[in-house]
Amino acid sequence: MLTNLEYYKVFYHVARAGSLTAAAGELNISQPAVSQSVRQLETALGAKLFTRVSKGVRLTGEGELLYGYVAKGYEQIELGEQKLEQMLNLELGEIHIGASDMTLQFYLLPYLERFHEKYPHIKVVVSNAPTPETLHNLSENKIDFGVVSTPFDDRDGLCAVNVREIEDVFVAGRKFIQYKNRMLDLQELEKMPIIYLEGVTSTRSYMDSFLQKNHVDVRPEFELATSDMIVQFALRNLGVGCVIRDFAREYLEDGRLFELRFNMIIPKRHFCVVTNDRNPLSAAARNLLELMQI
Repeated sequence: MLTNLEYYKVFYHVARAGSLTAAAGELNISQPAVSQSVRQLETALGAKLFTRVSKGVRLTGEGELLYGYVAKGYEQIELGEQKLEQMLNLELGEIHIGASDMTLQFYLLPYLERFHEKYPHIKVVVSNAPTPETLHNLSENKIDFGVVSTPFDDRDGLCAVNVREIEDVFVAGRKFIQYKNRMLDLQELEKMPIIYLEGVTSTRSYMDSFLQKNHVDVRPEFELATSDMIVQFALRNLGVGCVIRDFAREYLEDGRLFELRFNMIIPKRHFCVVTNDRNPLSAAARNLLELMQI
């Protein structure tokens, strides 16, 4: 196979233009350089590719055959370059993000709205998953970056940046009014019907760990899939819900729920944006992170 692909580039332009001079203009090289490239290609292939006509050149039968294949390859390369330029100019592309319901609703969504207004042709795919699954997907290069909540175990190659403080609270409705405005011991949670998140999430793991360290053994009455449902169960007086304050804020402010107070502060946590140092970011993902000031 001929190793100098530049000869094929010249061949393509000459064949399309039907003229050595016109091809030289398209390629911004001299006409003798075009003629030399064509001769070298013909010599290497052992075939006559062009014949001279009154207004330029015309492909021979052998040239027609070769051009049918070269044109497809060269035009695909040109198309690839165009698509790449569109991607770099944020006129084309995709971003894959990992986020939970919580991080999406209370941090990421406003940035996605602004990004979409600015770059409407970029497709954004959000994989909704808890923190452990998001970190796994990031390690496997299935997503560009993740927005998760602490705590989580460090992983090689992952870089986390804190972006927002969050706070875990226990909330209840009127059935539990006897606990309102009281300073409670954490151990009193053992007597209450607790509503928790189910499964392996950073929120569930964090609260389990915190209570265990303080020798509190909680047996949840209900374990639910989402924090929104925990709030709804608490509104119906089915128990005391453990959620991030943001989920219950509306109901705490209008008085339908109240927050239990304890003589030991539950330490605050953070939302984090996590990237993989081993996974180069696309132009679109870099611009979204810049919009988020990461």
